[in-house]
Amino acid sequence: MNLMIKTTTLTPNSTFQSNLNRLLSTLSSNATRPSGFYNGTASSSSPNDTVYGLFLCRGDVAATDACKTCVSTATSEAVQLCPIEKQVVIWYDDCMLRYSNESFFSTAAESPGLFMWNTQNATERTRFNQVLATGMNDVATEAANDADKFATSQANFSALVSVYSLGQCTQDLSAADCNGCLRGAIAQFPTCCNGKLGARVLYPSCTVRYEVYPFYRQNSTSAPQPSTGPLPPSPPPPPAPKGLTIMERNEGVGVDGSVVERLMQSK
Repeated sequence: MNLMIKTTTLTPNSTFQSNLNRLLSTLSSNATRPSGFYNGTASSSSPNDTVYGLFLCRGDVAATDACKTCVSTATSEAVQLCPIEKQVVIWYDDCMLRYSNESFFSTAAESPGLFMWNTQNATERTRFNQVLATGMNDVATEAANDADKFATSQANFSALVSVYSLGQCTQDLSAADCNGCLRGAIAQFPTCCNGKLGARVLYPSCTVRYEVYPFYRQNSTSAPQPSTGPLPPSPPPPPAPKGLTIMERNEGVGVDGSVVERLMQSK
């Protein structure tokens, strides 16, 4: 699955485009870093041709082949899907990529953003939302103070169902800015996704997601015990990325079958 926002056009075969190509190559070649994060710039004689960019792999896949593959795919598809844009954000399940003609490092950005949600509703919606809120609060606090700006949480909704939560910020943010970004994203859930069995909010600087199945890799100390009964069915694996361009639609259906909606307009 990939989701993209794009804006601000460039001139084909320009110095900016040459710098962009160099930057994307640099980002891709750094996708093996243990942190799963890298930012950089590419410039020439004119400041107007400088390109700023970063990638961030999901914390549980950092320093794995999945991270490297995701970043390689992102750097390739971004220029294919957005051949004339100077400002692009693209999200995949395992990573995100962002670049711009304006410096954005160490600045929390909540616009433009997207949210997605599962079409199925939870039983006992009030209790489900309470369990979710507790887990998300823990995730925001832990991620903001984590060196990699990443955290997950598992909370029991019932004897058979757990709520799995994840929060992550780009690693250039301060603890305070990360915390503010995550809590701003979490605050969207009651409006967009009240009682839904899964949802995510995607901002350029942070993301939050929850599901009723373990969608992230779990280490030996945090892995939950096997359930004694069946869980609600997990959604099918998403097909190969198809390049859903959110700039061209305010609401639609994602390639994995979930509902996708634009949160706010970009400049």
